[in-house]
Amino acid sequence: MNDDVQLISDGDGLAVIGNPAAVDLFLALEGLTSKKLGLPRLGAVFGKGAGIAQAVPEIAELAGRWVELTKESAHLVEELGLKKQGKSGLGTGVVKPDKSKGRVGAVVEFAKGPGSPLSNPAMLSGAAGLMAQLAMQQTMDEITDYLAAIDAKLDDVLRAQEDAVQADMIGVGFDIDEAMTLREHGGRVNEVTWSKVQGSSATIARTQSYALRQLDALAEKLERTTKISDLAEAAKAAETKAQGWLAVLARCFQLQDAIAVLELDRVLEVAPEDLDGHRLGLKAVRQRRLESIAQSTERLLARMDAAAGTANAKVLLNPIQSPAVVRSREHISLVVADFHGRLGIESGGESVEARPWTDAASEFRDKVRETGAGHVDVSKRLGTETFGRAKSVTGRFSSGIADRTLRRRGNDEAATEGSE
Repeated sequence: MNDDVQLISDGDGLAVIGNPAAVDLFLALEGLTSKKLGLPRLGAVFGKGAGIAQAVPEIAELAGRWVELTKESAHLVEELGLKKQGKSGLGTGVVKPDKSKGRVGAVVEFAKGPGSPLSNPAMLSGAAGLMAQLAMQQTMDEITDYLAAIDAKLDDVLRAQEDAVQADMIGVGFDIDEAMTLREHGGRVNEVTWSKVQGSSATIARTQSYALRQLDALAEKLERTTKISDLAEAAKAAETKAQGWLAVLARCFQLQDAIAVLELDRVLEVAPEDLDGHRLGLKAVRQRRLESIAQSTERLLARMDAAAGTANAKVLLNPIQSPAVVRSREHISLVVADFHGRLGIESGGESVEARPWTDAASEFRDKVRETGAGHVDVSKRLGTETFGRAKSVTGRFSSGIADRTLRRRGNDEAATEGSE
């Protein structure tokens, strides 16, 4: 292959394949961080295949690296203009890094012939399978970091549920973690290892469904509540419980990705001709899971947004509880955004600030002035009650308006006592 570098993109990652020096040069010129692709595994699997064995010695001499597609690297793939392959949905092409010019040359048609073993459909399919596994393992690592960062007591959350399915989730997690460890050390998933985990998907799916229902219940409670005191209570409950259920969802997603990684190994070994179809099927199922999770979390955020809007509108009469609702909303927004980021879900939430009580008081004063003389007495009475409530709850809300009102009331009381 000389200095040619073969590129494969599946939308989630970019495989860079060629002789070690050319691959290193390409990555350096583009400033890309990469991981080993694991090409020797394909040699071991396909070495016995008719028509493919001759490519195996050349695979052993190749370097293969995998690059996660971020916004920057995805932009590079677009610029290169990789050629789409039919049913596989892969983008492929060949480039020649040019060190003297400090850049990568133009993409040419995917190489063919004995010098390009990955032009073989089976080998290309195998490489795509390895890429899918690396993409899922990247998400699994992100979730591991996420759970460590929030110090989530998953076992405690699961054991607190009466439903036996939740307890089963703990055992399933142990089995899958063990299978991934055996795969890492053995380089494959044998029948014994696979038999331990192949029935785990149903348990994980039920646990995920349960967690989603719990998030939906929090959102429904907020939707049914209008009284500010009750809304503050519901918002606080959502703030307290949401992260725990997000942690359960994250663990479910992590284990589902792990099973998919194990599945691809099994298909690669026992039915490599089915690998492309299985890979694409797993990708579609995974996307549906993400959409289901996004719908529930976004519904909760929408209800929190509505609660924050209601609270800000009523801050004048509820100077303590209204800001508390907004704070709960901000906490949940940050928690969900972090969760979305780990799973690769686009999150576009904006910050909501608690409306200052003094702003509400000033607006009320302006409305009183605009109302006219016919409504002054009613407005004054409401204003006096509001300022009195704020003063009794906390001394921090003694704005200039409140001070003047309280002083006026004190003078009136003194005048009454003097007249007696």
